[in-house]
Amino acid sequence: MEFLRPATWEEALAAKAEHPSAVPIAGGTDVMVEINFDQRRPTHLMDLNRIRELREWEVGDDTVRLGSSVPYSTVIDQLASELPGLALASHTVGSPQIRNRGSVGGNLGAASPAGDSHPALLAAGAEVEAESVRGTRFLPVEDFYTGVKRNALAEDELIKTVHIKRAEGPQQFSKVGTRNAMVIAVCAFGFALHPGSRTVRAGIGSAAPTPLRARAAEDFLGAALGDGGFWDSGRAIPPSLAREFAELCAGACNPIDDVRGSAAYRRRAVGVMARRTLGWTWESYRSTGNGRTTEGGAQCA
Repeated sequence: MEFLRPATWEEALAAKAEHPSAVPIAGGTDVMVEINFDQRRPTHLMDLNRIRELREWEVGDDTVRLGSSVPYSTVIDQLASELPGLALASHTVGSPQIRNRGSVGGNLGAASPAGDSHPALLAAGAEVEAESVRGTRFLPVEDFYTGVKRNALAEDELIKTVHIKRAEGPQQFSKVGTRNAMVIAVCAFGFALHPGSRTVRAGIGSAAPTPLRARAAEDFLGAALGDGGFWDSGRAIPPSLAREFAELCAGACNPIDDVRGSAAYRRRAVGVMARRTLGWTWESYRSTGNGRTTEGGAQCA
């Protein structure tokens, strides 16, 4: 195994073009586990830690530009107001040591259905900036996942930046696991209100071959909130509406039975999380008048 250490982004792209099978590594929280358990034996490892720009982030008027090596701890400490859903999800990732090393970019590259950042990215609305010596392209995050631990990157591409919409309304994240910390999700759910466009987005993790949006549920709830005048009135959402939303979210799943849980349990849990996160975010919207909150933290069960 050869070890590559580019000093600049341009050197990294050139090295990836020359060695398409090279596996990028920054935090190493996924890659090193696979190597240690002999599940992966790449011909080349590419260390990206010398590339400063990948650890930089910037808050714009509408989006946050997050370098692919920015760790979860930075999202928690510096971006909880702009990216509350992602900050909540980041709180549930591993231990403090893992959160100091692991990154959203690395989670995207691994493309595990159980990755904790995926539901939050789907709910917030994110784009992945991929680059190679051939140029740059932007992929909506929902199009980035192509299969179990597979993504849409070409062989010579690297993730440079993740562009995430700044929260304009409340967001939440919920995760079911065997305990409250250092656990792979049995299933996870991210939810965000977007009052400006009067839409909602819901992301599901670990309940299908890829992370996915619950589009039918989003369309149903968005229409119901608009037609019923809920955005303007701030009225409480009827239980029947919340139940229908939850059922549509559960119906979007395509889970499997495995050692962490059955397909039936995952589908049921996603429905429960959908109903609860809708309740939490809507109560926040009503009480703060289009407010954003991370109060109470991420919910685990």
